[in-house]
Amino acid sequence: METVVTSPTKEVVIGAGRPFVIIGERINPTGRKLLGKEMAAGNFDRVRQDAIAQVQAGAQMLDVNAGIPMADEPAVLAEAIRIVQSVTDAPIAIDSSVVAALASGLEAYQGKALVNSVTGEEERLESVLPLVAQHGAAVIGIANDETGISHDPNVRFDVAKRIVERAESFGIPRADVIIDPLAMPVGAVHGAGATFIKLVRRIRGELGVNTTCGASNISFGLPGRPSLNAAFLAMIIGAGMTCAITNPLEAEMMKAILGADAIMGHDENCQAWIAHHKTQTASNGTGRRVRRPRTASSGQ
Repeated sequence: METVVTSPTKEVVIGAGRPFVIIGERINPTGRKLLGKEMAAGNFDRVRQDAIAQVQAGAQMLDVNAGIPMADEPAVLAEAIRIVQSVTDAPIAIDSSVVAALASGLEAYQGKALVNSVTGEEERLESVLPLVAQHGAAVIGIANDETGISHDPNVRFDVAKRIVERAESFGIPRADVIIDPLAMPVGAVHGAGATFIKLVRRIRGELGVNTTCGASNISFGLPGRPSLNAAFLAMIIGAGMTCAITNPLEAEMMKAILGADAIMGHDENCQAWIAHHKTQTASNGTGRRVRRPRTASSGQ
């Protein structure tokens, strides 16, 4: 099953067997006070810079969020989307918990957007899904509801199933629903990584939809976060996840994603991996000798 999102000049297809889609996370004022202050004041220079830098680093899509306390979020989000679309052709994930902001963002957007997001809460289903259907958008469904985030994978799966079925009742094709099974911090929730991977496989196998997540959640509160995030991304790609919201400027994560794509056969003739290696070698100004692979008889 494939999810298609577009800008006026670019189409991105998310699906099994295709290269993993990176949704750049940096245009988000959460945890970035200076960015939030600038956006609220109508200064979108940093938004422009972040959009360009993330696409140059390898992001195929960009998440755009304007959740700034005391700001006019619908107006700021719409302007941020217009700014991003003026400097890049990457399709956008319109990110807000405020329904009015989602509506404003969808009105401003040119193309088929990805709405981030809807939960399994009845009020959210009834307010967000009609907007998604009206604009012909795709949507991320987050596997929690009025009871919160369950540690029981069966409960989270049931919420995901409910979201998919309710979306269909509003005329939203199953292909346009991407489920986020919720990556919990492994430092706080024992077995969170293994549970997440099982959920990805089950959702793909039983619901047939694409899956995503905020990849950096897995390492929250732990040291060496980029390395943990990179390991996690490689594992979830192997489990069948097809896209994630993450930071393409982190070299370790990009290498993990490209490496996993090559190993899973999602990178034809390993062209993306080779191109990335050449780019990195050129930027470092060094070349490295390719070593002969070790064999059982090599004595090494």
